[in-house]
Amino acid sequence: MHPGHGQVIILVVILCHKRGSRIKTKKRFHALLSLSDAPPHEREELFIQKLRQCCVLFDFISDPLSDLKFKEVKRAGLNEMVEYITHNRDVITEAIYPEAVIMFSVNLFRTLPPSSNPTGAEFDPEEDEPTLEAAWPHLQLVYEFFLRFLESPDFQPNVAKKYIDQKFVLSLLDLFDSEDPRERDFLKTILHRIYGKFLGLRAYVRRQINNIFYRFIYETEHHNGIAELLEILGSIINGFALPLKEEHKMFLIRVLLPLHKVKSLSVYHPQLAYCVVQFLEKDSSLTEPVIMGLLKFWPKTHSPKEVMFLNELEEILDVIEPSEFVKVMEPLFRQLAKCVSSPHFQVAERALYYWNNEYIMSLISDNAAKILPIMFPALYKNSKSHWNKTIHGLIYNALKLFMEMNQKLFDDCTQQYKAEKQKGRFRMKERVEMWQKIEELARLNPQVMVKNHMEWTTSMLELSTCFLGFFLEEMLARHRAMLKDIKKEKVLLHRKSELPQDVYTIKALEAHKRAEEFLTSSQEAL
Repeated sequence: MHPGHGQVIILVVILCHKRGSRIKTKKRFHALLSLSDAPPHEREELFIQKLRQCCVLFDFISDPLSDLKFKEVKRAGLNEMVEYITHNRDVITEAIYPEAVIMFSVNLFRTLPPSSNPTGAEFDPEEDEPTLEAAWPHLQLVYEFFLRFLESPDFQPNVAKKYIDQKFVLSLLDLFDSEDPRERDFLKTILHRIYGKFLGLRAYVRRQINNIFYRFIYETEHHNGIAELLEILGSIINGFALPLKEEHKMFLIRVLLPLHKVKSLSVYHPQLAYCVVQFLEKDSSLTEPVIMGLLKFWPKTHSPKEVMFLNELEEILDVIEPSEFVKVMEPLFRQLAKCVSSPHFQVAERALYYWNNEYIMSLISDNAAKILPIMFPALYKNSKSHWNKTIHGLIYNALKLFMEMNQKLFDDCTQQYKAEKQKGRFRMKERVEMWQKIEELARLNPQVMVKNHMEWTTSMLELSTCFLGFFLEEMLARHRAMLKDIKKEKVLLHRKSELPQDVYTIKALEAHKRAEEFLTSSQEAL
């Protein structure tokens, strides 16, 4: 017998209504018999009772120390069911399916709290700690139970599809925005198993993931589960049949490439790069639009992001076909020349590491006549002018490799570069001389007299303004002197009427302080 078997506990708990709202109610909470102790013919019913019992939700947030005994009863029950379906066969009967799905839904499908961490580029996964789920001791076991349920040899997708439907999948995808990485890890595995077992849901899953990405790229720029969703897609892409469907190609161009422009790229970039490379390994004809898309979204002022782009580009070049390389090499190496010239030494360093890649060097060697004239000016200039000494060494290495590839071409590029520099100096000299001629012609132009007259008029106006300023200062000085005289006489106004004076009015006026007195005293203080 289980300890406390037969004891009935009246407990106020929170249950999930079918529509998803949470309501408080009273529920009989039983400490049930262990499944291993029950007679075989009663185990199915006891299993169902335990699943229903685990639909009781406890408060882990406002009062984590409440109902500790009953929380432990639920935890032990969940743990027992995990072990039961893992080590026993023929225990997942048809009656278990709806109960298992309901228990999973009640415990896990919930409205997630607002994110407590900063979003976008401000989020630092190494510094900003995620908010962990308070009820994880129970949620972890619910996830583990459902995962073992899906992976069990007894699991029948044809029976389960009545309960694991599109609505279920949509609710599951909503949970990917959870801040708790442990929860997202379970969700990733569960969604992957559902995708593998339910063929009828595959297109729907892909479509809904696309919708999450679209909303993330073009609306919110915030979602906690992008890395996990991309990880799932990486394995899905790996299983795509050849030739690729147009739908899948559009997903690459319209979703995966625009994901590169989001500020928080660093959070999910490894998974994104893996997905892109998987596509190119499936269909090399996609190389040109992918590389041109990367060049389109290439960061201009964000150096760490630029390093990520260079990492991904090297992964792409590792799998590129020589015939595809020829199509993109000129715009590609124009961008690499800019990277080599970057004042941020990590960007320049990462670009120059390409010359340590044997396959990339073989591609460069085969097309040196096109690539060297593009790269030479940036390499030659920065070999002397870059502030970082490490970059000098890497540039000398790249120039040495180019020289060994084709000495004559290297000499030609050197001569051409020097000739261009000489032409540049000559053009600068011509420009200076041309401006001098223009200024001389301007001085000889008759209109210059008009200009001089205008300058004289302007000078006179400035002089008049100056005199006017002196005149105004004089008037203000006289006005201040007059105010001082008035203050001494203590006269507020001059009477022009011969009518008898009102004594109270005179006293009130004499007692009144004029605003000018405050102004005058404050000016004198200054």
